[in-house]
Amino acid sequence: MRVLLVLISLMLSMSVSAAEKLQVVTSFSILADMTRQVGGEHIQITNMVGPDADAHTYEPTPDDAKALLKAKLIIKNGLGFEPWLDRLVTSTETSAPVISASCGVIPRSLDEDGETIPDPHAWHNLANAELYVSNITKALEAADPANKADYERNSQAYLKKIYALLAEAKAKLGTLPAGNRKIVTSHDAFGYLGQAYGIEFMAPQGLSTEREPSAAEVAALITQIRQAKVKAVFMENIKDARLLKQIADESGAHIGGTLYSDALAASGPASTFTGLFEYNLNTLYEALSRP
Repeated sequence: MRVLLVLISLMLSMSVSAAEKLQVVTSFSILADMTRQVGGEHIQITNMVGPDADAHTYEPTPDDAKALLKAKLIIKNGLGFEPWLDRLVTSTETSAPVISASCGVIPRSLDEDGETIPDPHAWHNLANAELYVSNITKALEAADPANKADYERNSQAYLKKIYALLAEAKAKLGTLPAGNRKIVTSHDAFGYLGQAYGIEFMAPQGLSTEREPSAAEVAALITQIRQAKVKAVFMENIKDARLLKQIADESGAHIGGTLYSDALAASGPASTFTGLFEYNLNTLYEALSRP
């Protein structure tokens, strides 16, 4: 009987402890990890678009709507990345504040189908990732001021890792041979990384994966790859690799590996944001550092 009472007491304390945590909803896996690094033990995260999943084509579920109604804070990327989340916030009439982690980023803009739109993939430049961490930290502190000191401490420790990666990226990508600075990926997700280190990324698809490229667009890209003598084509974890393999075969470029673009890996070294960045950095460097 005493054992049973102890078990019941433990279960009740665990449920109270979970209930006391700040309920936070994040839109996709990269933001979930950043938020977890800053929030630590004080927060309970419900993430919407999971590892290896495509946020561009995501369709929210009834559970997502329930999570928004329970949330004390909602963190999205912004820059037009999650229009489905904006619609869900409106339809649920949640009272939770919604913050854009990308607030303050100077957006890279592109013309697509006659319209100028911002590139939402700002996290691939670590200088922008620093802004993300700052915005997430401020939002957690505003929602839960009692734990402000812990959020600040976690944030500073996390930023130290990001600064170390920044130095590593500058050392590696800054030394790539001039002729090895053109790369093909599945969709236009790495423009901020390219902007930071003087690398040109080309892709059959634009900023979103929603629209499939036409045969003419693929043929034009293959011609461009041949003319520019692009050495490597990189697959993405969120995309079917068949089109990229076809492009590599027809253009003569080799497959340089897989890059993690809009989602973490379910396991392994790219299952955290800093791990993802380091994995991408090493994959690019290995494929492109050869003369």
